[in-house]
Amino acid sequence: MKTKTQTVNIQNKKAKFEYEIFDKYTAGIVLRGTEIKAIREGKASIAESFCEFNDRGELFVINMTIQEYSHATYFNHNPKSERKLLLNKKELRKLEKEVSTKGLTIVPLKVFTTDKGFAKMIVALAKGKKLYDKRETIKDRDNQKDLARLKKNFNS
Repeated sequence: MKTKTQTVNIQNKKAKFEYEIFDKYTAGIVLRGTEIKAIREGKASIAESFCEFNDRGELFVINMTIQEYSHATYFNHNPKSERKLLLNKKELRKLEKEVSTKGLTIVPLKVFTTDKGFAKMIVALAKGKKLYDKRETIKDRDNQKDLARLKKNFNS
C-alpha cells in the first residue's frame, strides 16, 4: 500500500536578493534518522547557510539548522552540524574550480523531499551583490508591480 508523502519545501528567500545566481545543481544530503524526520515535519532552515569544500574535495553545507526531532530519545542529532552534499565527481570538480578561481560561492536555495522520501537540496553557484545592485533589484521589482497594477486596472 502506497501512502502519499507530504512534500517539504524549505526555501532560502534571501539568496536571490543577496546573490547573483549562475548555475543550479540538485544535490543529495547525507542525513541521520532523526534529521530526515525533522525535515519531513518542516523544521529546518537554510537562511544563513552556505557550502564549503573540505580538504578531500567533498562539499558540505555549513550552518544549516535542523531542529531536534520531538519524538527522539537521547540519540537525537546536533541541530547545527555540517552535512555532506552528494554530487557527481564531475560536478564537484567544476564547482571547486569555479569557487577557487573566480571567487564565487555556493549557496543553498531550496530543500525538498522526493517521492521516494529522500531529502535533496538545490544549490547554486553565485556571486554576492553590491549595495547598488540590491537597490537596482528593488527598483526593478517595484516597477514590475506598478506595471502589473496598471495593466490590471486598464483591462477592467
